[in-house]
Amino acid sequence: MKLMKRILGVLLALAVITLVALYWLGTRDDASTGPAAAPADPQQRIERGRYLAQAGNCAACHTARGGQAYAGGTPIPTPFGTIYGPNITPDERTGIGAWSADDFWQALHNGKSRDGTLLYPAFPYTEYTRVTRADADALYAYLRTVTPVNQPSRAPELEFPYDQRILLAAWRALYFRPGVQPPDPDQSTQWNRGRYLVEGLGHCAACHAPRNSLGATRAADGLAGGIIPTLDWYAPPLTNDPQTGLGRWSAEDIAALLRTGIAAHSSASGPMAEVVLGSTQHLSDADALAMGVYLKSLPASPAAAGTRAAVAPAAMELGGRIYRQQCAQCHQPAGEGSPGAWPALAGNPTVTAPSPLNAIRMVLDGGFAPATAANPRPHGMPPFGQSLNDNDIAMLVSYIRNSWGNQAGGVTPLEVKRARAASTRN
Repeated sequence: MKLMKRILGVLLALAVITLVALYWLGTRDDASTGPAAAPADPQQRIERGRYLAQAGNCAACHTARGGQAYAGGTPIPTPFGTIYGPNITPDERTGIGAWSADDFWQALHNGKSRDGTLLYPAFPYTEYTRVTRADADALYAYLRTVTPVNQPSRAPELEFPYDQRILLAAWRALYFRPGVQPPDPDQSTQWNRGRYLVEGLGHCAACHAPRNSLGATRAADGLAGGIIPTLDWYAPPLTNDPQTGLGRWSAEDIAALLRTGIAAHSSASGPMAEVVLGSTQHLSDADALAMGVYLKSLPASPAAAGTRAAVAPAAMELGGRIYRQQCAQCHQPAGEGSPGAWPALAGNPTVTAPSPLNAIRMVLDGGFAPATAANPRPHGMPPFGQSLNDNDIAMLVSYIRNSWGNQAGGVTPLEVKRARAASTRN
């Protein structure tokens, strides 16, 4: 009996120590700030902040459709419930008007609100922690200049137990490592700038990295792509696999897509079109190219688990017939596209991605590339969801995923049916 009590006592002590350690790890602060150089002129600092706010696409989460700039209210759906972008205008009662630059830095770098409340990682502080203090101060200076809006931030609507903020301490202990990322001395200034934008302010991993069941990005997989479950879109790999990623692209191709919404191998659609429209089209040529240089340095993604079945000759014949009837006029008989108008389908990562979801959605719903300053009147694609049934679309997408050098496997009518249902929900 005494031995049993001792064992239980030891186990209880270990449990307490583990909980204390997790809480400490999940709530600790990091002191790194990165380079301290910032524009001395106040107006230059504000303009720098304006540029950084666009590069980070801050308005996407902090400006509701039809609402006032940065006044919050944008719903951010997650698998655990809905979080709403808060008011970050300089209103003192409902925004961040009472916040200091230190408070703002605390939010970006350590994921904590002004009063120390742990923030939900729908706010991508897991990436923003890499932003330097100088850039955080410039962002803060710019936000102090936007019109104050008296609009209380809406509380999150999360399911139990995810609505218990104290549990974030354990999540952060497991998945969050705060700290500004130092430059790699073995790489060029351009490469380091690209990594800073991709992994930090641009928070590309928020969509293009696979996540585990607790919503954390799987760091070991890098930017290997993944389903955005609440949007029913697939963010393709940004690595250098020639079939599923950017292996056939140049750094200049990547920069062109970011700045214009269209490139030789693809065009931006779905959520990425919104990113280009609201954010990356405003990047400088140098920053867009730096991102391309960094992404071209990433190795190919690990092979995806499982292999899609080969497409039967009869399915390829039917898909090819539909393609020639419906698609070849714009995308050309050999899938080479029309430069500046309709993207190529041969070597297009949207087409050859491990998931066929985006290609199916484009056939079902059609769409436009974003209207950017460099491409103000983009060509569009009509929807075929009303004229083609699930089997026809499955055969068509299977055909384009396995023609002209593409080797992406087949698509089933059931996958089309599911995508059609998701399209109706959205």
